[in-house]
Amino acid sequence: MHSLEGKVALITGAAGGLGAAVTRTFLEAGAKVAGVSRHIQPAAFQHPNFLAVPADLATGEAARQVAARVVAEFGAIDALIHVMGGFAGGQSVADTDDATMEQMLDLNFRSGFFMARAVIPHMRARNFGRILVVASRQGAEPAAMVGAYSASKAAIIALVKAIALENNDAGITANTVLPGSMATPANPAGVISTEQVAALLAYLAGSAAAHITGAAIPIYGGQL
Repeated sequence: MHSLEGKVALITGAAGGLGAAVTRTFLEAGAKVAGVSRHIQPAAFQHPNFLAVPADLATGEAARQVAARVVAEFGAIDALIHVMGGFAGGQSVADTDDATMEQMLDLNFRSGFFMARAVIPHMRARNFGRILVVASRQGAEPAAMVGAYSASKAAIIALVKAIALENNDAGITANTVLPGSMATPANPAGVISTEQVAALLAYLAGSAAAHITGAAIPIYGGQL
């Protein structure tokens, strides 16, 4: 496992299936972890380096408050791992209602924009940072009947590339990870484990990945 000893990671969506795997992986690698989710509690992870940060990332101000709390508690934010997201599909673009489109943009794009914008000044002040966002294969390879979801994930991929270009002068890398079908309780037929995605994120957060930035990295398993 790649060592993250002494690093501070802010992980959104930490209470979800993938988020929990990512949080465990980062804690095991030696990082201090601030886990963000709406109703997360300290008991979610029995570890001395875990900080539960209950928050709804629906606004820019909420994201700024989260970042400020983590810096106050841990002194820095070395890595943002934005796992938070959601899925809605099953309808054509012509049949997608406004509420579904807005929901996908809120969960998969705006929350990531708010959180990245909140941490970048802290990272630039220290000349170091890792911004990692879990997007989706469908953000790079859109599919029929999931247009709102695909579009929201494509938007966050483009945003992260812009962040990489804008902050390459400050020791900050920014990348997206594009999982294919993940094995979860809701999707037992998935071919990629959450632990495999978590391991990739831990690698990208470490020193060995210092020259990887602006990338959208696929993790599709055998489903090429």
